[in-house]
Amino acid sequence: MAEQLEVDVFWSFRSPWSYLATPRLREWQERFLLKVNLRVVYPIAIRTPEFFDQVQPQWFSYFGKDVRRVAEFLNLPFVFPKPDPVIQLVDEDGRRHTAPEQPYIHRLSWLGVLAEEMGAGIEFADEVSSLIWGGTKDWDQGDHMIKAAARAGLDLSAMEERLHSETDRLEAEIVKNQADHHSVGHWGVPTCAFEGEPFFGQDRLDVLLWRLQQSGLTERVEH
Repeated sequence: MAEQLEVDVFWSFRSPWSYLATPRLREWQERFLLKVNLRVVYPIAIRTPEFFDQVQPQWFSYFGKDVRRVAEFLNLPFVFPKPDPVIQLVDEDGRRHTAPEQPYIHRLSWLGVLAEEMGAGIEFADEVSSLIWGGTKDWDQGDHMIKAAARAGLDLSAMEERLHSETDRLEAEIVKNQADHHSVGHWGVPTCAFEGEPFFGQDRLDVLLWRLQQSGLTERVEH
């Protein structure tokens, strides 16, 4: 019998590149004998907020053009989210600063950790990131999140109840993910890791697939 392979994906809810990579990772898990382990980390705006003070002035305009172009290439809907999962304030010089209050990103990240523990991490990441980045305005309101979780086979209400009593544990898991992310050899998301080898970016997924196939990746047998 063929062996199931495993890949870790270090992933953020605020990363459009993570969103653009996730449908392929989910499809691989369904198609191949492959387990994709969702390793949620906080986005750079939370981990390294000074990053935005150091980038070239052209960074923001190019980023916006490039991510839209790649989404079009992949035939995925793309709209910058409202609300943004990370609240940033823009000063008089046009520089972005991470706000002290963050009502979205911590909750999303804790839910992502729970989803992985419940066996539906990449499914939850796919459904929720599609909600956030795919053009759903006020994605945090109404029943949008409830339906997204249900599409991943999860009960959002039950997950939310667990957040209240398990916050410290879930936060510790994210800290561990971030340490492992650093150890594997990169800092950006999405970074996939297979047998200690990092593959950074949605544009390296084809190279990752090639490496997996070298290691004996096989398709699931349908009965």
